[in-house]
Amino acid sequence: MTAPARPGRSWLLRLVITFSFAQGAVSMARPAVSYRALALGADEQAIGVITAVYALLPLLVAVPLGRRTDHGRCAPLLVVGVALISGGCALSGLAGSLPAMAAWSGVMGLGHLCFVIGAQSIVARRSAPAERDRNFGHFTIGASLGQLVGPIAAGLVISEHDGAMAPTSATALLVSGGIGAVSYVALWRLEQRTPPAAAVPEPAGPHVPVRAILRTRGVPAGIFMSLAVLSATDILTAYLPVIGEDRAIAPTTIGLLLSLRAAATIACRLVMTPMIRWLGRTALMAGSCALAGLLCGGMVLPVPVWALAVMLTALGFCLGVGQPLSMTTVVQAAPDRARSTALALRLTGNRLGQVAAPATAGLLAGVAGTAAPFVMLGVLLLASAGTAAGGSTRPGDSPPPTAGHVPRPTDGTSPGPVRDGSGRAER
Repeated sequence: MTAPARPGRSWLLRLVITFSFAQGAVSMARPAVSYRALALGADEQAIGVITAVYALLPLLVAVPLGRRTDHGRCAPLLVVGVALISGGCALSGLAGSLPAMAAWSGVMGLGHLCFVIGAQSIVARRSAPAERDRNFGHFTIGASLGQLVGPIAAGLVISEHDGAMAPTSATALLVSGGIGAVSYVALWRLEQRTPPAAAVPEPAGPHVPVRAILRTRGVPAGIFMSLAVLSATDILTAYLPVIGEDRAIAPTTIGLLLSLRAAATIACRLVMTPMIRWLGRTALMAGSCALAGLLCGGMVLPVPVWALAVMLTALGFCLGVGQPLSMTTVVQAAPDRARSTALALRLTGNRLGQVAAPATAGLLAGVAGTAAPFVMLGVLLLASAGTAAGGSTRPGDSPPPTAGHVPRPTDGTSPGPVRDGSGRAER
């Protein structure tokens, strides 16, 4: 008898392309928002508030969206998310006051949340357990590609000469809105109507309580690591332009430095599977966060631009580990019928970090200068390294039983040991 054909991965490639444009729009808009706010008279504290508002609306709706996705389709969230991203970017460029910019920044953040919940849920549903490390790693390459191109584009458009920062930053925001809309080109048939044989169907049943999800071994560690890594990326994007202003580094150079960090993150994710085989998932997560914490602390040193580039390259490589492995950790630990809710809780943690970390960074910058936020990031990443080392699931461990947890079969018919991305048995 002929074996059934293995489903292709063109859906994953198209999802990466879509994510690249959506993230590129956001990554171009975030530094442009900072430059436009500076042109409108914002100080470091105001930059921190505007950056925090980006995460405020998503913080309120993440879990309800995850609940909806657990028992429904994922693709509509991608469509809505792209519309909100494009609209938020463009309308931020048209805003003429700091409160209006903060409001449209919140709309942009809500769109990004919708898109990411839908996209991550598609990857979780369409990936067999042994493929999740690889597929989530490839999926997050889309984010890194956007983070690579977006800051370069912002740096090329924005100019400080002869009072041009206000109009050129507005232009950059309008362009980012157009880039986001291009995401619709690849946004078709990403969601599979019939699950492949290798994937495990989502079981029906009542909602799994949020408390039960959060008490599952591996979920809190994955959430906290993701929070720390995203906070680092977010504050780097928002505050590197401020450091550039203090050290007389041109916006074009700042854009190149941010893109260099993103390129290093892409390189990390391309070699994720060999690194997991070599070090193991837990050691890789803990070690990368610890080294990233030390590098963030080193950003306060008055080093030349070339040394800053080296530090950002190493930092980008280390930060590339946290997001995909935290997704896999949360998905594999969570009850089967609550995977989207677990991913939404992870994103809630991300957005909580994006609210609290920039606000705290703004206060610290106002009191102790622009170097203080990077010291805070160093402490946060070192703490996440300790949490990852002590609280994540290990290959070979069984997650503790939670309501609604169903053992995952390898072929859709019988339970048994499967292989995780490190090649070791998971029981």
